[in-house]
Amino acid sequence: MQNILLKAKLHRAQVTHAMLDYEGSLSIDSNLLELAGMHENEQIQVYNINNGERFTTYIISGEPGSGIISVNGAAAHKVTEGDIIIVCAYGIYDENEIKDHKPRLIYMGEGNSVSHTANAIPVQLA
Repeated sequence: MQNILLKAKLHRAQVTHAMLDYEGSLSIDSNLLELAGMHENEQIQVYNINNGERFTTYIISGEPGSGIISVNGAAAHKVTEGDIIIVCAYGIYDENEIKDHKPRLIYMGEGNSVSHTANAIPVQLA
């Protein structure tokens, strides 16, 4: 059996651009891509914390060190510059891989700087 698990996440990234007339996708600072283990052309899910919108797109590489998070094409209708989003990439893992799987979790700070990283989400308490 195969399972779809969270591979990597950019948590609370801030949208720097919303460009309707740019070729569709999500442009992400290539330094952030490398840190997260995400790849250009990889399918991602985007969750907008500000308005609840959720959409699927793919990654294009953005200028390294720029902090760019640009939502492009039709998806630009689903965000406003300054919105806070979560970007998730998923992978398909077999039963033998699951027990050792650790996602790359990148927590964003001001200006899309990296606040901290982790490989596990804390247990939610009641």
